[in-house]
Amino acid sequence: MGDDRVMVLRLEGGKANAMTSEVLDTIERLIDELERGPAGAAVLTGYDRFFSAGLAVTKLVDLDRSAMRMFIEHFARSMMRIFACEKPIVAAINGHAIAGGCVLALMCDWRILADEPKLAIGLNEVRLGIGLPAIVVEPLRAQVPPTSLVPIALEGRLFDSKQALAIGLVHELVPPPDLAARAHAKATELAAFPAEGMAQIKRALRAPILDAILRTSGVETERWLDSWFSDAARERVRAVAEKLAG
Repeated sequence: MGDDRVMVLRLEGGKANAMTSEVLDTIERLIDELERGPAGAAVLTGYDRFFSAGLAVTKLVDLDRSAMRMFIEHFARSMMRIFACEKPIVAAINGHAIAGGCVLALMCDWRILADEPKLAIGLNEVRLGIGLPAIVVEPLRAQVPPTSLVPIALEGRLFDSKQALAIGLVHELVPPPDLAARAHAKATELAAFPAEGMAQIKRALRAPILDAILRTSGVETERWLDSWFSDAARERVRAVAEKLAG
């Protein structure tokens, strides 16, 4: 949906917009539509109280290593489609953006967060004993200030809206009722630039990061799987899955 200049990519993937294979397929389909359509930019947003709560752990916790490898490769491919898109994408972060949901926001060119005191955004994987694969580490390194990498990645903190702005995890805060309009205005601003120049600049900015992802993804995916299947992570992830299921 949207107008001729801006396409709205709205994720409505079930409870908390948790990422299943079906949600990842939807993301790729939406990017296909954006790339093939007339819009010069897009707004990516969620619904209700969630931008995305991250990976759907209740559906993933019992997968074996081979199946989990297939899923995380699917996740990486979907995120790369957003990150490598030659049309600018504005994230309208309407609600919680945790773990994979924060990754989803980081793939976008401009991030606008609803200024809601109870909203949480961040990468809390380390607190579950889980690592970060190349699809997360390389864009994160490029998208936030170097001084923010420790609190975001190594400490795995979840931030409220004002903290997220202060550390550079998002670019703007707006009152929740104004989020959609502000995101559309920013996307319209970006869509006004000639498409060829925008595409060339985005390719040039993204190329070193995409190269690093492709170069390291094989090794880092296996290391990530080692962390996912570690005893510490198994215990913590299963506890989270049971809490969510209950």
